[in-house]
Amino acid sequence: MASVDIVNARKSYGDQEVIHGVSIGISDGEFVALVGPSGCGKSTLLRMIAGLEEITGGDIRIGDMIVNGLPPKDRDIAMVFQNYALYPHKTVAQNMGFALKLRKVSKSEIDARVQKAAEILGLIPYLNRYPRQLSGGQRQRVAMGRAIVRDPKVFLFDEPLSNLDAKLRVQMRAEIKELHQRLKTTTVYVTHDQVEAMTMADKIVVLHDGIVEQIGSPLELYDRPANLFVAGFIGSPSMNMFNGKIRAGAKPFFETASGARLPLAKAPESSDGRDAVYGIRPEHLSLGGDLNIKVTVIEPTGAETQVLGKVGEDKINGVFRERVTTKPGDLLAVSPDLSLVHLFDLKTGNRIG
Repeated sequence: MASVDIVNARKSYGDQEVIHGVSIGISDGEFVALVGPSGCGKSTLLRMIAGLEEITGGDIRIGDMIVNGLPPKDRDIAMVFQNYALYPHKTVAQNMGFALKLRKVSKSEIDARVQKAAEILGLIPYLNRYPRQLSGGQRQRVAMGRAIVRDPKVFLFDEPLSNLDAKLRVQMRAEIKELHQRLKTTTVYVTHDQVEAMTMADKIVVLHDGIVEQIGSPLELYDRPANLFVAGFIGSPSMNMFNGKIRAGAKPFFETASGARLPLAKAPESSDGRDAVYGIRPEHLSLGGDLNIKVTVIEPTGAETQVLGKVGEDKINGVFRERVTTKPGDLLAVSPDLSLVHLFDLKTGNRIG
C-alpha cells in the first residue's frame, strides 16, 4: 500500500488545457472518489495516475517516488475498467492470473493467489468458465480479482459499475466497499454518480472543467458545500436554489426575484440587500408552515413522497417521509429547517458565512 500525492498536475492536448493545476493528497489506505459531470477531467486524471496519459506539468507521487516518467507496468498499480477488458478465450482463472504469468511468477504462486482472490469475491464455482458464460456482475468481479491477485500499492477504478443494472450496481457498490475494508489498499475511484461516491468513499474530490471545486468527506460536502456547483451536484434530488436578496432586520428573510419571501434564522453581517442564492435541500422541508407551494406533480415512491411545485415563479422540490394527499393545483404548506439553509454569493457562487 502507498499514499498518492497529486501536486499541481496539468494536462494539455496541444493548446487546450483540460486539467488546470490539480492538487490532491490521498493517504495510505484511503478510498477517494473523483466525481463530476462528463468532461470534467476525472478519467483523464485517473489515467495520469496510471501512466496511460502523459502529465504536462506538476508531479504525481506514489509512495516515496515521483512517477511522472514511469511506464504503467512499473507503477505498481492495478486498474479496473468500465468494460471489464477480459480475454474472451481465457477462463476466469486464466484471466485473473495472466498478469502474474507475464511477470514469470511460478504456477503454484499464481494458483494460490487466484484461489485466494476467488474466495474473497465468491468466484470459486466459476474459475473454469469463460467470460461469455458469466453475468455482468460476475465479469466485473473477475476484473476486480485480476487486480487483487497483483497485490498492488493502489487500486484505480474507472466507472466500473456503469454497465450494470440498478439493482446490481447497489450490490456491487457494497461489495467494493467491503473489499476495501478488508484489503485496506489505497483506492482511487472515478464515477459520475454522486450517490456511489457518497456511499463508498472516505473522501470525495468534486471536479468541474478540470479544476477541483471541493475536497472533503461525503457529509462535509453535503452539509457545507463550498459553492453553487458542489451544492447542486451533491445530493439527490438536488438542492432547491432561489436567486434574490437578503433582507436583514429584526426578522430576517430572503426575497426571491419573483417577490416570494423565504425565512432565515439570521442574516449574515452587513448583508442587507446583498444579491445571493438561497439553498434548501428537498429533504429539509417539512409539512406545515408559512411557505406555500403550488403543487404541480406528486411522485409517491413508497417510503417517501416527492412533491414538485412552485413558490412564486420559482420551481421547488420537496421530499417527505409522510404520505401527502395533496393534488396537483393545490397549495401545500411547508417550512424549511432554518438551521440547514445555505446562502451563496450570486456573483461568485461561493458560500456565504
